[in-house]
Amino acid sequence: MVQKAKILLVDDRPENLLALEAILSALDQTLVRASSGEEALKALLTDDFAVILLDVQMPGMDGFETAAHIKRRERTRDIPIIFLTAINHGPHHTFRGYAAGAVDYISKPFDPWVLRAKVSVFVELYMKNCQLREQAALLRLQLEGSGRTAVGDGKESAGLLAELSARLAAVEEQAEALSKQLDDDAADAAAVATAAHLERKLTGLRRALDALEPGTGSGAPSVPSQS
Repeated sequence: MVQKAKILLVDDRPENLLALEAILSALDQTLVRASSGEEALKALLTDDFAVILLDVQMPGMDGFETAAHIKRRERTRDIPIIFLTAINHGPHHTFRGYAAGAVDYISKPFDPWVLRAKVSVFVELYMKNCQLREQAALLRLQLEGSGRTAVGDGKESAGLLAELSARLAAVEEQAEALSKQLDDDAADAAAVATAAHLERKLTGLRRALDALEPGTGSGAPSVPSQS
């Protein structure tokens, strides 16, 4: 079972962090606080996050510099970043935020419902990717075992294939529903692109699984990359 997603909240003001927790608590995910850019980078060394809410104006390492460090690390470069700012910014300031790797740039005060909706999209995408990795791991085990399985173990192999296929079908159905929701809501381009990438990986995994079915050939198919 997929565990709760972690959401990183980065702001130097405790009252802002408290407000974010109140807004996002309805998502029933794990909310992790960081009061500085340095503290956020430390948290990212050990934990995986579905999305990062990052304040722009902080003493010391500001949000832009923190985002630059996040995007330079291979482990964290694909984590969506939503910038939150109280600065009365112009087009140049917004462009700087997107250039730093943000998927969205929201000015304070913001609509709590809108922020919660945006975060929920990235949480759903993260959960689907986690499920996909689990299915890929099971498929790899099946592929490794198929090279050592005797002919007499055909029933056991067929049972494993059926279970894998059913689990994958459930993920495919959820991913399709999410993609339709994104289309209907005119969601952010970054979220739509992430969902499309997830569907491509699901398609590759389905092809690899179908290739294991009897009568489709004896060669071991490759498992799609999870990058």
